[in-house]
Parts: sequence; structure tokens; C-alpha cells
Amino acid sequence: MRRITLIMREEMADCRLPIEAEAICPETMSKTIDLSLFVGNEKKKITEVFDIRVDGEAAGPATTEIILVGDCSRVKRVGEYMTAGKIIIEGDIGMHCGDFMTGGEIEIMGHAGDWLGREMLGGKILCHGNAANYCGSGYRGGRKGMRGGEILVEGNVGDYCAECLFGGTVRVKGNAGIHAGANMKGGCLIIEGDALMPCGDMFAGEANIFGTVTDFLATFREKGTAVFEGHTLTEFTGDLAHRNAKGILRVGKYIRI
Repeated sequence: MRRITLIMREEMADCRLPIEAEAICPETMSKTIDLSLFVGNEKKKITEVFDIRVDGEAAGPATTEIILVGDCSRVKRVGEYMTAGKIIIEGDIGMHCGDFMTGGEIEIMGHAGDWLGREMLGGKILCHGNAANYCGSGYRGGRKGMRGGEILVEGNVGDYCAECLFGGTVRVKGNAGIHAGANMKGGCLIIEGDALMPCGDMFAGEANIFGTVTDFLATFREKGTAVFEGHTLTEFTGDLAHRNAKGILRVGKYIRI
């Protein structure tokens, strides 16, 4: 087992430039730590950004664990294309964490930036804090968002969570912003708190919202009640703006627009 600890250097603490860190991934760091990152438009050695401690040996990505320490809220693309192993982020993390990952596990002790788990294919992401906009979604203009794997956010999420969800499970223990599950085509979305105008343009998939939905769309047809994880919810089909829509939306309470 190889454990690689990356500690943000003190001289980087006041730097407000974004740090492009797609190299921080078990696939890369199981082979070498002689890496470069872009800080703004300047290419720097990873040792200019982080102090590094390496313990143990790795036989490959599956036996590599990476730990990030310090304020990493400007560090982007950590775990991009990850296939195995584990990344632990002791504080906050920036945008695009876990993009396109197919395996392994990412655990975030703080908050996550936009596009957490963007177009994810497999693996697990656990965020103990809040996640910003587009959690588990596709990128702008894309037709498929997350296609597999699991994302669990223990706090709240921003807008457009699980937009274009195609597969896998996104679970939010807190509240969601506007348009969660928009354009869903599959998968499962679970929001334990409240949501605003969810699942518009939904084709297929399943969404369960335990709290109150505000501005509930009129293009969903009520079917009755259903029990999901011990919660009695009102079940709807839709979005009936689509001719052959097969989406299932279950909600605790709702307020029509």
C-alpha cells in the first residue's frame, strides 16, 4: 500500500489562481510523483505547490491512497479519469473533482465545487459537506451526465444536480437548488430535503424527494402513493411534455406553480 500525502505549501495559501491538478490521481501517482501542475497559466512542479510525503510501495492504482491537506478549494480536476484506489481530501476541493471516474473512491471532508462527479461512469464519491452546482451532471451542451457509480452528499447541493442523469445513483441528505434531475434519462436521484422545480424535461429514471417541492411542474401526472425507504410519497409520471416519457418522480409534499 502506498500512501501519498500532499500538504499545500504556505506560500500558496494566498494565491488565488486556479490549480489544474488532473495529475493528482492514483493512476499517475502510483508510478511517479515527478509531476507538473498549472497554476493559472504557469506550469509548476508539484513540489512547488505541495509538500509531499510518501509512505509504502504500490503495486498499482488499486493500492494507492492520496491525501490532500490544506485549502484545496482552488485545486481542480482531482481524480479525473480515476479507475481505482482512494483519494481523501481533508478540507474543501475545487471544481471537476472525480470527472469521468470509473472506479475507486473519493472522500471529501469539506465542501466540493461545481461539477462534482461530472459524467462519472463508476466508483464512489462521498462529500461530507455541501456540493456546488451541477453535481453528477454533464458538461454544458452534453446530452449525458453521470452514467454509473454513486455520489453521496451529506450536506446541500446547488442548482442542476444530476442534470441529464443517465445511470448510477446521486443521493443528497440536505436540500437541492433549482432544476435537480432536469433532463433525466435514467439512474436514481434521492434528495432527503427540499427541492425547487425538479425533473423538468425528464425522459426516464427515478427521482425521490422526501421533503417539499416548491414550484412543482404541471407536466407530471399523479398516480397515487408509494413507499420508498419507509417514506410514503406521492408518485407522478412525466415529464409529459415528452410524448413517451417514462420518468418516475416521488415527492413528500409539493406546491404547484
